[in-house]
Amino acid sequence: MLIIKNGRVIDPASGTDAVMDVMIDQGRILEMGYGAAQPWEQTAGGPGPERAGADSGSPHQVIDASGLVVAPGLIDVHVHFRDPGLTYKEDIHTGAAAAARGGFTTVVCMANTKPPVDNVETLEYVLAEGRKTGIHVMQAAAVTVGMKGGILTDMETLKAHGAAGFTDDGIPLTDGALVKQAMEEAVRLDMPLSFHEEDPAFIRDNGIHQGAVARKLGVGGSPAVAEDTMIARDCMLALHTGATVDIQHISSGNSVRMVALAKELGARVFAEVTPHHFTLDETAVLEHGTLAKMNPPLRTAWDRQEILRGLKEGVIDIIATDHAPHSREEKARPLTQAPSGITGLETSLALGITGLVRTGVLTLPQLLEKMTKNPADLYRMDRGYLAPGGEADLVIFDPEELWVVKEFASKAENSPFTGRELWGKVKVTVCGGRIVYQDCQDVSVL
Repeated sequence: MLIIKNGRVIDPASGTDAVMDVMIDQGRILEMGYGAAQPWEQTAGGPGPERAGADSGSPHQVIDASGLVVAPGLIDVHVHFRDPGLTYKEDIHTGAAAAARGGFTTVVCMANTKPPVDNVETLEYVLAEGRKTGIHVMQAAAVTVGMKGGILTDMETLKAHGAAGFTDDGIPLTDGALVKQAMEEAVRLDMPLSFHEEDPAFIRDNGIHQGAVARKLGVGGSPAVAEDTMIARDCMLALHTGATVDIQHISSGNSVRMVALAKELGARVFAEVTPHHFTLDETAVLEHGTLAKMNPPLRTAWDRQEILRGLKEGVIDIIATDHAPHSREEKARPLTQAPSGITGLETSLALGITGLVRTGVLTLPQLLEKMTKNPADLYRMDRGYLAPGGEADLVIFDPEELWVVKEFASKAENSPFTGRELWGKVKVTVCGGRIVYQDCQDVSVL
């Protein structure tokens, strides 16, 4: 049995925000409430009180969470674990370790591996390896065969074998008729679709916004219109078909406004944003070089302010990392030759606390809603909440601890936030009732 006592329990799904104890047994939450731990602590080392479903003979593991926040385990619907095929960057086990260190108990992996997850064999490999980790590793399958944008995958079969949803993330789908067909099939299967929205017809050099910084560096860049046009198309197709669509890693202020319109019209559109897009703008490329290169790129200060407004007003539903590990050698290449993307799992919560909560953009419960309940809603998960009988996936963190980003559990370290001071430190991550990450010394078996 695991006893978490005296923590500030925040559960956005139920609106709970109070100091209480959480009792966990056999992988599920047994009881929650103020003083709920006292009867168990009195009997520690022996049989506990009679409670329905409790394993009274198990040892008591106690965490004193005084001064800490206890919340549902974080859910990231957009990660790249590079496995199979690119495991020199990351693999499922190191990716899961990075996730646990960041407070995440559930992740959804993207399909752009080698080979891509467009077939049952590759899908089942990822899911089998994921079950060997301490967290829930889910996998989205590709929308198109080979992620080539031409022929739809067998979405029904892939769903039957465990696909969480469908995406060609990393590659935009330029064929509007094919996208409509994919949406219609996703509606039939009641599955979400996630889209990478960048029209290559408008892009000269990807990864850097086409603006003042690109001109200063002498590169062509990627304009916001490349994102805006595709988001406008897919929002209207979602409205037309009734599909559940996730607009991934939104970066453009105009796109935020288009998502707001689509929602107002009744489209089932979710929008996600990365911590780097709400924290940084295009000028970060001048300071961090390839460590600030990503698709879509960091855009203008105005775009970032519109993203903050979209978060505050609820237009942007989800914070997702787009965790994209690369080797040090790859990121050392010249700006236009280096791959795009940064790691994000281990800094995400702290960037949210530092850049959104402490600046008054969101309250802490609102931040957690975008990292727990809303991602679970998109992927139809029975997770992202705390309640008796529910799965015991939790994160315990100190929102007032200031720490410096130094090392990573990920194989990769391609982050522009290395060396930066951030508020909010994950202390313990619990998945299925088991401690899968621990940063503090106040956990004891009585």
